[in-house]
Amino acid sequence: MKPAPFDYFAAASADDAVRLLAEHGDEALILAGGQSLVPMMNMRLARPSVLIDINDCDEMKFMAADGDGFAIGAGTRQKDILKSAETCTAVPLLLKALAFVGHVQTRNRGTLGGSIAHGDPSAEMPLVAVTLDAAISLRTSNGERTIAASEFYSGPMSTERAPDECLMAVSFPLSTGAGTGFHEVSERHGDFAIVSAAAEINLDAGGKCASAAIGIGGAHPHPVKALKAEAILVGEAPSDALIEAAAEAATDGIEAMDDVHATGAYRMRVARVLAARAISDALAEAGL
Repeated sequence: MKPAPFDYFAAASADDAVRLLAEHGDEALILAGGQSLVPMMNMRLARPSVLIDINDCDEMKFMAADGDGFAIGAGTRQKDILKSAETCTAVPLLLKALAFVGHVQTRNRGTLGGSIAHGDPSAEMPLVAVTLDAAISLRTSNGERTIAASEFYSGPMSTERAPDECLMAVSFPLSTGAGTGFHEVSERHGDFAIVSAAAEINLDAGGKCASAAIGIGGAHPHPVKALKAEAILVGEAPSDALIEAAAEAATDGIEAMDDVHATGAYRMRVARVLAARAISDALAEAGL
């Protein structure tokens, strides 16, 4: 199949991309890696009348420490993130999740910002952003704003980004000394996750949980930050019973979806198992 007719603009800079978005509004879509958008256009599930290509916007391709966080430009290729030793140290959970994203060819073109903005409920990058409560930077011709990833998603492929806003960068909290875990179940490796779970945990000097970040993807219409599971872990000495209680709480508030791949009941059961595995891995890596 072929896409419906559209006008194509190659933005020369981030300012140029923002100007084009302001001019064309909700008629336009941004083309970054194109790993999700192009297939949707070919199947005519997406029919933008204007396509704005940001691949030449070099200022949107970077990875750098930014105060207490680590910022990654929206146009940064996933393959480059995987190769970055600095990112591996700063945001290790991101590296673990990226290993599950598509295949080598997908990661060669796919961008961090493209996946975050697309917001597929089964995608790995939105789950990591929500789990760590990353800060998402959005720009319009009138200025820039930042929104927490946990507030960014409202449904399947539905976000709080306005039609004239361009996603510029994502800033993740630094993960100094944290242990991380990431697990997912899919029909084949590289497919979108039926269910996924992410965890990042810090232990204090006494071996108790000092901080915890837990997230579930694929089960709910958007990634979910498991606040109750985090609260159960913090301040406690890890044990099998504590891990089981946190994993059970990780599914609290999830409206599990039924589709051709799995029932909601299956997703809930698997989410608890994967949450327990991710938490166990994070604790082991943190030095338990």
